[in-house]
Amino acid sequence: MNTRTSHAQVVNELGRAIIAGEYPVGSTLPGDVELAARFKVSRTVLREAMKTLAAKGLVVPRARIGTRVTPNTQWNLFDGDILTWYFAVGIDEEFLTHLSEVRLGFEPHAAALAARNATEADISQMMRLAVAMGDPEHTAGSMAMADLKFHLSVLEASGNPFLRTLGSLIEAGLVGAFTLSSPAEDRSKINDVAANHIRIVEEIHRRDEEGARSAMENVIRLGRERVVQALRDVT
Repeated sequence: MNTRTSHAQVVNELGRAIIAGEYPVGSTLPGDVELAARFKVSRTVLREAMKTLAAKGLVVPRARIGTRVTPNTQWNLFDGDILTWYFAVGIDEEFLTHLSEVRLGFEPHAAALAARNATEADISQMMRLAVAMGDPEHTAGSMAMADLKFHLSVLEASGNPFLRTLGSLIEAGLVGAFTLSSPAEDRSKINDVAANHIRIVEEIHRRDEEGARSAMENVIRLGRERVVQALRDVT
């Protein structure tokens, strides 16, 4: 295993363990000797991994105390790895609500801006992506990626580079949420999902900013409801 792979493995396993609560907030991680032996890596690789976890806000080194897990209010939730770990270990309704609130804070506005700024080429692309969501052969994974491409295309069409960057920042969270909310196992609902996304494009094409905003809000709320139901079904 090369140094880069070893570094990634240490970061991934410790990061997931912290998110899962195996190392609770305020606890101290095992010492360098123990972790180096556990992962079969050099102390140099281990130190670099700790620097990566610290940069994500998960841990902080303390002289003569060790590396301590920080309060989750300090974790960088815009970090792709952290979002991926959250979905890997299992999210709850509170986490989902927070993610939906962030999305409602900027995606409807992006749709309204797209109604103002999108080119005809942008609109054609968004419509192709919305229609593609209705493919009955979708798996949960492919449906999630189709969903992601559509929402990123709306952010792109807004003409605001900050909004497109926001989408990139929470991309891992979007993929996780879209996978959970995917109706791929229920073919009867695929057309409904596609139709709701097509409506967004239709409002954008009509240059109806408030209509586009409302249509996007509707899609986000319905998606959240599907995820909540999916979470309740497994509990």
